[in-house]
Amino acid sequence: MKELWIEIDESISNELKNNLLKSAAQICDAVLVGSEDVEKAKKTGAKTAASSGECDINVLEVFDENKINELKDVGRTIAVKVTIKGKEDQETAIEAAELSSDYIIIHCTDWKVIPLENLIAKTRGKSKLLAEVSSAKEAKLALETLELGADGVVLKTSNPDELMETAVIAKKKAPKVELVPAEVVELKEIGTGARVCVDTCDLMKPGEGILVGCQSSGLFLVQAEVHESPYVETRPFRVNAGPISLYTLSSPTRTRYLSELKAGDEVLIVDREGKVRSTNVARVKIEWRPMMLVEAEYGGKRIKTIVQNAETIRLVTEEGSKSVAKLKRGDKLLAHVVEGGRHFGTLVKEETVIER
Repeated sequence: MKELWIEIDESISNELKNNLLKSAAQICDAVLVGSEDVEKAKKTGAKTAASSGECDINVLEVFDENKINELKDVGRTIAVKVTIKGKEDQETAIEAAELSSDYIIIHCTDWKVIPLENLIAKTRGKSKLLAEVSSAKEAKLALETLELGADGVVLKTSNPDELMETAVIAKKKAPKVELVPAEVVELKEIGTGARVCVDTCDLMKPGEGILVGCQSSGLFLVQAEVHESPYVETRPFRVNAGPISLYTLSSPTRTRYLSELKAGDEVLIVDREGKVRSTNVARVKIEWRPMMLVEAEYGGKRIKTIVQNAETIRLVTEEGSKSVAKLKRGDKLLAHVVEGGRHFGTLVKEETVIER
């Protein structure tokens, strides 16, 4: 199991800091904070790491053999930070590991892979090696280097989306999205439109697919083509998602239009329990097909999606999945219902956006 820490910038607003701390308490192994934020972090239930204060993990900003021995003698958990600029710094990190420091946090100024490979090889089994990263992309590289990868990452960010995306990569237990049963209230056959098949680099099973919808506030779980049919072969890598203008969830907190997806992009696979994993798009196939409008309600809120009007398109329910051709009023479909209104895919709570 890889470790995920977050280093929270002391200069960000209190509201953002509180939101990050709440999220970190759920998905991070530790939060690295300034001494004045240790108590605030502790109140969330998070394990705390700091250079001073009553924290769970003592972080040494400078290598000090005497200090390491002193802290180890009283049973403290220690993390030593080392900036890697050259071979001498690599030796410092190795020496800290030899002294049984619990963690070595390395910062590579220009993010070269070779120093990380060397340290993985020479510190394994002695200390846990954590790499400082600033994005999910850097985290993926650090966690896969030399096949074994670093033991974890310390994510330096003030972006909640980046934290969630990194968690998908770093943790076996990925974040979940909430799914609720929305009741079908209207079905309408509509004209032909450009629909998107999203072919992924993964294989999906029954109950898995991607979330799509006409509104960012209501996304329906459309199942991958895993259901056996007399009409076509199963294609467990594919989701027949709907018109190019639909929203899809590309991270636990961010949406994109289907029209934007292309080979290499990341999308989220979601199952009926709301469990999430990330995969990449292998191809996007757009063809013109007849469409069906599906409207549903949950908590007094009406949400909509459009799908190809064909027997092989199935939406996920709590018990299984149901073909669009057999949908009827009163059926309950799993949907992700949240606040609406996006600016380039990101929720802006202060902005008034009406989606119909």
